[in-house]
Amino acid sequence: MKRVGITGQKGFVGSFLYNTLGLQPDLYERVDSQKEDFDTPEKMDAFVEQCDVIVHLAAMNRHPDPEVIYQNNIELVQKLVDSLERTASKAHVIFSSSSQEERDNLYGKSKKEGRKLLANWAKNKGGTFTGLIIPNVFGPFGQPNYNSFIATFCHKLTHGEQPTIDQDGEVKLIYVGELVQKIIDNITAGVTHEEYIVPFTTSVKVSEVLAKLENYKKLYFEGGEIPQLQTTFDYQLFNTFRCYFDIKNHYPVKFTQHIDPRGAFVEVIRLGIGGQCSFSTTVPGITRGNHFHTRKIERFAVIKGKALIQLRKIDSEEVLDFYLDGEEPAYVDMPIWYTHNIKNIGDEELFTIFWINEPYDPADADTYFVEV
Repeated sequence: MKRVGITGQKGFVGSFLYNTLGLQPDLYERVDSQKEDFDTPEKMDAFVEQCDVIVHLAAMNRHPDPEVIYQNNIELVQKLVDSLERTASKAHVIFSSSSQEERDNLYGKSKKEGRKLLANWAKNKGGTFTGLIIPNVFGPFGQPNYNSFIATFCHKLTHGEQPTIDQDGEVKLIYVGELVQKIIDNITAGVTHEEYIVPFTTSVKVSEVLAKLENYKKLYFEGGEIPQLQTTFDYQLFNTFRCYFDIKNHYPVKFTQHIDPRGAFVEVIRLGIGGQCSFSTTVPGITRGNHFHTRKIERFAVIKGKALIQLRKIDSEEVLDFYLDGEEPAYVDMPIWYTHNIKNIGDEELFTIFWINEPYDPADADTYFVEV
């Protein structure tokens, strides 16, 4: 059991790491970190003293004045170093630096100098230090106009805006889930590595990314069709795109019914992706689900009866309620990292069709049970 604290815990990478560590409570105890910990030495020391591992992610990425970015990031590292020294900590410190270290900008300079400050602490005080040199990171829940151009593109395409490309070129990317696994690998290894270059996993032109996202908008956002996803990057990009919907107002999506004297016909899902399609009946008052996925794509389609589908992002208290009625068949798709359930709230059996993009594998279920 390692006690792991994450500065910048509520940020893009920090929240993903925090939630992922929470999937293995037998291996990791998460030490909560607050932005206010940096305000006073007492708060900082109280945090540092609890940790076997500190992942330092807190940093400023963007500001109109680059000098503010530089001063802020150096100050955060110095406060951490001071606390490590005051508490005589022997924690393993993992620092997120950037491939921008070698560029002529103050953000890159702040990351390189911050890495050197922590490396010197480790050498002088007998600590363990890992300095990660990280390429461009993308993934779900990143802030548009801040974390990644992909976050900006996704937000604009799902909110009635058209993205523009200022400069097209090849970009080296890593998915946030892949980066988090690299961090966890380093937590497990527990060795000093002053300059650990995290390899990129995808190299792609900005225009190619935009073309894929525009296709997702046309097929999925506007038409409800699951697009062809041929590579790991396609899956990662599609799951990222899905997280920028205004979920409250997008779902439930009503199907088109074709009714004639024989009855009704409804197309439940159109796709080029495969997967597993299931049918269930649920008696009144019963709830199914209360679990979440970190990669799977899933659709609940109600075709008969009355249902309440609930979603909650696992690090949020907000519960989203969607009421569906088989009189107007409709579906809700499950975003990753949202725990979800479905309850029969009617007086008759509920008929539901479930589709998921992967057949169930008990050895790799990607299914984590958490009450909505």
